[in-house]
Amino acid sequence: MALSLAISPCPNDTFVFHALVHGRVPGAPPVEVTYADVDVTNTAAEQGAFDLVKVSFAALPWLLDDYHLLPCGGALGRGCGPLVLTRGDRDGGPDRTDLTGATVAVPGDRTTAYLLFRLWSAGRPPARIEVVPFHEIMPGVAAGRYDAGLVIHEARFTYHRHGLSALVDLGEWWEADTGLPIPLGAILARRGAVDPEAAAGWVRESVRQAWADPAASREYVLAHAQEMELDVVDRHIGLYVNEFTADLGEAGFAAVAALLDRAATAGLVPQTSSSRATAWTS
Repeated sequence: MALSLAISPCPNDTFVFHALVHGRVPGAPPVEVTYADVDVTNTAAEQGAFDLVKVSFAALPWLLDDYHLLPCGGALGRGCGPLVLTRGDRDGGPDRTDLTGATVAVPGDRTTAYLLFRLWSAGRPPARIEVVPFHEIMPGVAAGRYDAGLVIHEARFTYHRHGLSALVDLGEWWEADTGLPIPLGAILARRGAVDPEAAAGWVRESVRQAWADPAASREYVLAHAQEMELDVVDRHIGLYVNEFTADLGEAGFAAVAALLDRAATAGLVPQTSSSRATAWTS
């Protein structure tokens, strides 16, 4: 039977999963793939819609009863965190990072980006949050529809084209505060439908092939990257596909645990069993 897989159309996901999607991983079943933004996959996973699915680490407290966290294939790293953007002419007052009274556009209410934003802005939250499709955030901030926008991924390389400024790099804030990498996106395997050990093996082999022959996936990656220039695509892959993609390792699992523990202590997410958040076979 075919394996249902949901990933984003972003270059890091299509690069990583090219071999698996195209039947090039020995022993893996055929794959039926759905491409969707992570805010969509977070909701779909809560409904058990896919066998393998890319979700936000911030969504794990609602998902780990039904899914195993795989130790590979996701997005963690350093220097790759979400950005809070504003128009370059915005007057932020004496403390330019104070968004009290502001309307902020975010890409999803259970995204890691938004969870990091809530932790960072604790005690001085904005007046209003609007969930906005990712591609509408930067134009909306530039047009003045929102006072600030929370962005991820390729926006790190393109926000200046919209006349925007980075108010804060939430990745830099997180790393300075914790010393840990930023846990952004996770790969989950549905309990009772997929053997997590086998799934981890398929994903790791797909990653290995991607690194061994980057040109093999180029046409597929560019077809789904849509409006991204080649240079942005390459920088995107170089930043988000790294050693943590092959194996979360001790630092990766520590980052996941720190994020969920801090968020639970702040009352932002349900408390998550440490064994389920860090032991992928639990």
